[in-house]
Amino acid sequence: MTRIGYAAGAFDLFHVGHLNILRHARAACDHLIAGVVSDDMLRLTKGISPVIPVSERLEIVRSVRWVDEAVVETVPDKLEMWRELRFDVFFKGDDWRGTEKGARLEREFDAVGVEVVYFPYTVATSSTALRRALAALDHLSAPEPRERRTATTSG
Repeated sequence: MTRIGYAAGAFDLFHVGHLNILRHARAACDHLIAGVVSDDMLRLTKGISPVIPVSERLEIVRSVRWVDEAVVETVPDKLEMWRELRFDVFFKGDDWRGTEKGARLEREFDAVGVEVVYFPYTVATSSTALRRALAALDHLSAPEPRERRTATTSG
């Protein structure tokens, strides 16, 4: 019997943490489906707009050698994705372990026979940290306001 796994994520600003989740997930199942959260769902659930559009994120994730299939996740309910895909195991970063969201996910999936497996969250690299770094670079490269340049050069 084939064990089907599902690993969902934004996969925005793709980094080694994303790669680690997909690698570990594929090692724990026979067929890995990666769910790439849509732009609209990211805005709705996390309040962020992705840097990379979903079509490109999907192509990146689809190209990872451990991913057998990649789909766009357009609903916030993981159980609804299960109804569509019928996976046996759901993979998540361990930043969800012990949280109310994680407990709710475990209860819902337990009711339909889906195992929830947590993998270590890559603390050193995250999309949030990359966003902050990009914002800082944008701030540094932004031109000074005109009044300030004039005041410092005419003195």
